[in-house]
Amino acid sequence: MKKRGSIILLLTLLSSEAFGEYRVYQYYVRSKLKNINPTNAQLVTSTMNPTAYAVYHGGKDSIEVSLLRSWVCMGDTSKKSICSMSQGRELEGSAQ
Repeated sequence: MKKRGSIILLLTLLSSEAFGEYRVYQYYVRSKLKNINPTNAQLVTSTMNPTAYAVYHGGKDSIEVSLLRSWVCMGDTSKKSICSMSQGRELEGSAQ
């Protein structure tokens, strides 16, 4: 009986389709450094969440990241550019 259950499970896993998705974030990034103009904000679209982006680019003491919106891109995520918001599905409550 165990063997039969294992075979059914294996066939179920092999016959099901896999769907991928990834989340995209859009935010403004401003420098907090004294010698750089803080009003010069840059619009960034990335798959890195705002906290990870800030840490990767010098930490919260050097940049300020303000989340604007976020959406989910469906499908294969390998070697593709980030999908646009019109191609994805915007997430509720993504703006801060």
